[in-house]
Amino acid sequence: MEPHEEKPIIYTMENKPIVTCAGDQNLFTALYGSLTQQLPREPMEWRRSYGRAPKMIYLEANFVQFKEELLPKEGNKALLTFPFLHIYWTDCCDTEVYKASVKEDMQRWQAVLRLHGSVDWLIVVVESDNKKKNKTNILPRTSIVDKIRNDFCNKQSDRCVSLSDPLKESSRSQESWSSFLTKLRTLLLMSFTRNLGRFEDDMRTLREKRTEPGWSFCDYFMVQEELAFVFEMLQQFEDALVQYDELDALFTQYVLNFGAGDGANWLGSFCQPVRSWNGLLLRRPIDMEKRDLIQKGEASLLDLRSYLFSRQCTLLIFLQRPWEVTTRALELLHNCVQELRLLEVSVVSGALDCWVFLSCLEVLHRIEGCCDRSQLEANSSHTVGLWTYATEKLKCLGDLCGLVSENGPNSEDLNKTVDLLAGLGAERPETVNSPQSPYKKLKEALSSVEAFEKHYLELSHAAMEMYRAIGRLRSARLLGKSLAEFYIRKGDPQSAENFLLDSLKSYVSESWSLPLTHTRKQIAECQKQLRKMDEYLQTSALLASDTNLSDEERKHFCQEILTFASQTTEDKGQHKEARVALSMSSFTQLQELRFRPASALVHVGAVLQLELCVCSLMPVPVQVERFAASVHFTQEQPGTTAQKRAAQNPDGTVTFPAASPASASPALELCEIQEHSPSDNALNSAGVACKNMHLLMRRQDSATSLDMPNLTHNALNLDDGAQMLKASDVTLMPGNNSIVFTAPSQKPGAYTLRQLCATVGRVQLILPHLYPVVQYEVYSQEPQLSIQPLTENLLAGLPQQVKFTILTGHYAVKKGDALQLSNTDSMPVLHSNTCSARILSSSAELLGESALSIQSSEKVTSISLPVTPPYHTLEFLLDVLCHIPSSPARMESERLTNGQISHRSRTRFNSGMALIDQKVSVDCPWSIYSTLVSLTFHVPFKVKHSLLSAGRRKFIQVCLQNVSDTNFRLTNQTLTENQHTPSLELLSLNTKTHSVVFSHQCVFSVWELRWSGAAPVSLHCEFSATFAPADAPDAALKPYRYDFTLEHVTTLYSVRAEIRPPAGEQHCRTGALCRLEVSLTRLTEPNDTERSDEEFSDTDGLRTTRLMYEVIDNNSNWAVCGKSSGVVSMPVAAMATHKVHMEIMPLFAGHLPFPNIRVFKYLPHHASPIIQPDTDSCLENDSLSLLDKTLEDQADTASLRSRSSVQSLGSGESAQPRGPMPKRQPFGPGQVFSGTQGRQVLVLPAADHHVMEVNVT
Repeated sequence: MEPHEEKPIIYTMENKPIVTCAGDQNLFTALYGSLTQQLPREPMEWRRSYGRAPKMIYLEANFVQFKEELLPKEGNKALLTFPFLHIYWTDCCDTEVYKASVKEDMQRWQAVLRLHGSVDWLIVVVESDNKKKNKTNILPRTSIVDKIRNDFCNKQSDRCVSLSDPLKESSRSQESWSSFLTKLRTLLLMSFTRNLGRFEDDMRTLREKRTEPGWSFCDYFMVQEELAFVFEMLQQFEDALVQYDELDALFTQYVLNFGAGDGANWLGSFCQPVRSWNGLLLRRPIDMEKRDLIQKGEASLLDLRSYLFSRQCTLLIFLQRPWEVTTRALELLHNCVQELRLLEVSVVSGALDCWVFLSCLEVLHRIEGCCDRSQLEANSSHTVGLWTYATEKLKCLGDLCGLVSENGPNSEDLNKTVDLLAGLGAERPETVNSPQSPYKKLKEALSSVEAFEKHYLELSHAAMEMYRAIGRLRSARLLGKSLAEFYIRKGDPQSAENFLLDSLKSYVSESWSLPLTHTRKQIAECQKQLRKMDEYLQTSALLASDTNLSDEERKHFCQEILTFASQTTEDKGQHKEARVALSMSSFTQLQELRFRPASALVHVGAVLQLELCVCSLMPVPVQVERFAASVHFTQEQPGTTAQKRAAQNPDGTVTFPAASPASASPALELCEIQEHSPSDNALNSAGVACKNMHLLMRRQDSATSLDMPNLTHNALNLDDGAQMLKASDVTLMPGNNSIVFTAPSQKPGAYTLRQLCATVGRVQLILPHLYPVVQYEVYSQEPQLSIQPLTENLLAGLPQQVKFTILTGHYAVKKGDALQLSNTDSMPVLHSNTCSARILSSSAELLGESALSIQSSEKVTSISLPVTPPYHTLEFLLDVLCHIPSSPARMESERLTNGQISHRSRTRFNSGMALIDQKVSVDCPWSIYSTLVSLTFHVPFKVKHSLLSAGRRKFIQVCLQNVSDTNFRLTNQTLTENQHTPSLELLSLNTKTHSVVFSHQCVFSVWELRWSGAAPVSLHCEFSATFAPADAPDAALKPYRYDFTLEHVTTLYSVRAEIRPPAGEQHCRTGALCRLEVSLTRLTEPNDTERSDEEFSDTDGLRTTRLMYEVIDNNSNWAVCGKSSGVVSMPVAAMATHKVHMEIMPLFAGHLPFPNIRVFKYLPHHASPIIQPDTDSCLENDSLSLLDKTLEDQADTASLRSRSSVQSLGSGESAQPRGPMPKRQPFGPGQVFSGTQGRQVLVLPAADHHVMEVNVT
């Protein structure tokens, strides 16, 4: 056998696991097609070691003829050429043939496998029906299979399988074929698992030896890549990618350790100088040239990284993850640059730029080859980084080779270009026919200035468009700034300015201080070259106030502005009044504004000063010819805005924000809108409106410079505005300055500061908007008069002080002006010689006092007012006295005789206290109309009277209650009869003439009424007294009167009663019936008035009247047995007596009060009674008394104690029609004297409860 010559492995995607086939080759050839097609149709679960997740894989195999040369030799660990399974094919059915030749062939095959340590084999016996027909002495099929199993598969019976007629389509054949394929897949997986596990263990052992001397990364790289090849061969691309990622991480860690001082010896081969920088090669599945360099240990750092990334790129594309390729490529390119620095590898200047540029374009072309245009546009965020990096490296190459300068490259630059192109080498065969290959683009870009500019601009604009498409404006503007620098070096300031202004937006909005300063300097240079003086001056102002610059640079830019401002426009043929408007925010910074007075609310013509504190940002003093502020005037309701501002800033200071973004919109200015009804001035609607909507809603011009936001108007003409705050010849020193303005206040309304303008020669510094809103108000107030009490409640009957307050408003009180008060009898104005008026300023400061002159006539009280300027306050006090009416107050529902209501004074009630409303008409000198003022007085007393009787004797009691919170002293209490009847006498029973009535307390006074002759029918009495506060002197006493009338003074009837115990008992007992005897006695003959009130009847010459009595016990001490009420006919004669007897039962023991006995007038209304009473016997009729109960007295349940007669009589008469119902009428107070009031009777208990029996057990 000739020695086997190892050939290099050429990797292709057709590589499959090798399976050798021995035995009958013709038989295998017949089955080869079906076997290769059906083997990968069904997946198999591959369970791996070390807890790795199982996977479903489709198995394929490369079936080759068995040769001993294919078996691995000692030390050969190549997995791609490793046969994973050996199959022996035979269709022998004859025992003799088997023994003669087949068995020996199998033995030789097994011996070769054992010699090489291969344990993965399978014997397949194919049985055919055709051979059975040709052989008559054939033993059963199982005999051959059994012999083979006995000879070769003693312990592995599954290593021999039988295949029945595989070329037929019978069910038995298909079942046998399917079982064989399953067995084949299983054995292949077992072989993969065993051999890959052994390989991984050997690889892991080799990796653990990396700290030993002589360990080579390149050797280990080839071993682990072999494992990656196998995974890729099995189409397990993720596992293959993991192997390369592990190699990448291992190499990166060694490079980092080397940079930290811990270097490995094998890294020396990667530190050799870079001689080739032709970029990545991603158009081949595998770069065999670089792999050979790695295998020989001659690869450079760029070769290793290029090969490793090309393999990762291939696997990622197989995994359909092309966008991850771009991310990894960008990381690779940056890391390689750093790794070359860490390893201190010698690189030709510009070589790395060439390598990065070519690699970026190679990756982009590889991605474009596997994705369509829509996918590329949708995922431009993944590729834009490579476009940008390629642009940057091309720019570096242009700078290095002199292709950016205005004069073009020199000889030295040309030599550098030649050296860089030489390091690229020859173009690769894969890109020779491509017109847009990276190699051609780089070579063309370095060939001339025009070609370089073309390719650089093409790449830059492509990257910027991608950044804008994905919303990364900051990155797009950063590229634009790079383009601007390119244009500056090319001498094109116009193009450069546009890109610089675009980049400036990001720096301003994100507050990048240093880039902002640098960009502004570049913009200023471009604007100066383009002779854009307005923009140049604005940029110079911003630079002059920039603290990032040195003092010399700041003064230079400030002097540029001052020089332009001092120039005359006539020299250049311009208009004399042509001015340049600049933003004030770049010159000065507003700090605060103070109002004097602090309320920012003054009346018309008053002085209001505004002190503006500004900080000058210029490095030198600036002389300002005029500092002005335009004022917007609106006729609004004064006071609301100033009150809100006063609540926020009590000291009248408006603080401006320290800094605001240059692109901020104007401040929102809101105002309140109210719509009132023209008839009654009622509020119909209210809303909020924006006063500066034209500024907020306008379109923002994208071309407007950020340095001067929204400042597109021309310079201001200071004479145009009618309302203006002005200050002349102001010198702004560097730092804090103070400017004082005097505000106009000629018209009432709201004044809002809108713009600030400072004039410096031809330059106007303008601040178009102020935030927060600065506003002051001027008001014009009508004169007002108010009268208020000094105490919480004004008391009637006593002198009370009220305060007159006059707000003069715009009216000036002149000499001779007076208030005219209409006099009323019920409330006179008291004169005082010491009355004076106080004059206060608008800020409540006392200016002086002046005596008042008060003159009264019958109808008018005139108060002369002192001279008072406008918008001042005049205060003085007056004493008034409200008389208490002597008659009791009417309720509010009562009206006068004519149905009219009194307008002078009205008495009403509130919480039990009488209130008197007094209305005063005041004529003011500033108005032709009268002012009606209402004052409410509280009556301090509440008086009640009552008539008391003791038999025939009569007493009058007056109760006076103090309902106020003040203690009073009461004297001279008298009661008189208004008609002065000689036969009447009122005898006072009061022992004290002076008494103190405390708050909410009562005082009672009693007089006895005596008369001679006929008793009076009615009395008209007057109760009078004098009162004053308890601590007041006698001179302060004021009179009080109370008039009342008494009717029916005479006592007509006397009611007496006796309660007698049962017979044989001395005392009443509970539960025992007692006898109640009621005596009704008429004391006097009826007079004319009584005759009209009572109804009399004559029966047989006897004149009688009908009375109704009723016995009730509200305390439930007694039970009335039988009748409780009745009607009697009482003779009309003096001392006529009628007695009524009834039975009652005490319910409790003790001294019980007598039951209540009431007597009423009985008015039958001339109706025919249902039951005629017996007038001769003067006995009551119980049945009639029950009928005569009226509906309005049904609440009195005492009379219902007679139960049975009510029900029987009512039910018997309910169906009969009834005439007019009789009524009862109570007697007046004092007409009936009850002698039972206050009487008690002793009631003993029914049994002796003082003895208690106690049983003790």
